[in-house]
Amino acid sequence: MGSLLFTILSFIVALAILITVHEYGHFWVARKLGVKVLRFSIGFGRALWKRTSEVDGTEYVIAAIPLGGYVKMLDEREAPVDPEEQQRAFNRQPLGVRSAIVVAGPLFNFLFAILAFWLIFVTGDTGLKPLVGKVESGSIAEQAGFIPGDEILSVANQSTPTWESVVYILLSEALDSTSLSIQVRDKAGDEQHYQLQSLGLSDLSEDGRLLQNLGLTPDRPILPPVIGDVLVGEPAEEAGLRPGDRIISVDGSAVDNWNDWVSYVRERPSVALNLEVDRDGETIPMVITPATIESEGETIGRIGASVTVPDNLMDDYRAVIKYGPVEAIGQSVTKTWDLSLLMLRMLGKMVIGEVSVKNLSGPISIADSAGKSASYGVSYFLKFLAVVSVSLGVLNLLPIPVLDGGHLFFFLIEAIQGKPLSERFMEQGQKIGLLILLGVMGLAFYIDLNRFLG
Repeated sequence: MGSLLFTILSFIVALAILITVHEYGHFWVARKLGVKVLRFSIGFGRALWKRTSEVDGTEYVIAAIPLGGYVKMLDEREAPVDPEEQQRAFNRQPLGVRSAIVVAGPLFNFLFAILAFWLIFVTGDTGLKPLVGKVESGSIAEQAGFIPGDEILSVANQSTPTWESVVYILLSEALDSTSLSIQVRDKAGDEQHYQLQSLGLSDLSEDGRLLQNLGLTPDRPILPPVIGDVLVGEPAEEAGLRPGDRIISVDGSAVDNWNDWVSYVRERPSVALNLEVDRDGETIPMVITPATIESEGETIGRIGASVTVPDNLMDDYRAVIKYGPVEAIGQSVTKTWDLSLLMLRMLGKMVIGEVSVKNLSGPISIADSAGKSASYGVSYFLKFLAVVSVSLGVLNLLPIPVLDGGHLFFFLIEAIQGKPLSERFMEQGQKIGLLILLGVMGLAFYIDLNRFLG
């Protein structure tokens, strides 16, 4: 329950930040260009908090439904306007002014992403080195020549210091390529070159499982089966386990790492287990019976003890990407630009059927990612916000009525024909755009449900 609440709160915080950034773009540019703003609202529906500025009369609102926001400007198409203020109405502005106000929302999303990536690069972006742990038999990776212990140095001649960079470049390059050049360093320190064949993204990246579908499993540090903290009143304490104890064997089978020990315990709730424990060089036999608990719809065993994590455990697996303040600006702009292009290309491939729509993420997936990234730390949550902010910027620029891109498309037609579009035409366009938007949202929600229900 606590985890679910944390996920929901993280999702709400993420939405609030990104919606505020987007709407503030419209708000700030509108005011700078002389358009009167009547209301700045974060959320829809009933107002939870409201304040009216004594300076310009703008109403600031936080509403009950945190799934969007809006900036309401003075507009003769919505209500009569005092003749003295007609020059401040949105509909009276030149085409360039209206376009600048509309494009400001997505633009601020991109600027936020650049700032977020800059902060990450300046403080140090930590990731896992692309070390290959397991290669599935008969997989594309095995056919290419991958073996456990390989470190991926580059993909398509682009450096890959982390697994994140490997996945990103694979996704980007695989959109148009059927074969990719991979440079690796094997365990002996020799460099090798592999070719990944038949790299069809529509088949391989579905549900975010690109590496698994390639047959690659990242190498992970092995945690020794050494007891850390022991909870009071739990089976571990009752059996006599102490911090620092090392599990040698269970029911006659050797225990080599913590993960195997946890799996063994989880599969045997309320079953007495015979242990051998190393305590300061002395082997001690004991019996422990895991408690029975319910976790995510299944019955598992638990003993109530954590693992001791060695201080240097991650030294050989961690990679830190860090730039100076000036260099980080260019890297942040490039990162935001590349992400934007990747998303546009992915969307285009989905439309023509070359990429599966199962790559879409709906509110459930986004909320889950928000909770996980927030639990990992500020840097990871900031990176999540940057990626989602780029997504919002790209999606809002699509030429779909209702979205900012739809308004810009109408403005383009107006510029070509030399006069504003009729209100009836725009109303019909808004209805069509709303239907498209609801259809895409429904599809994304359906995919989310299928993904999380197995």
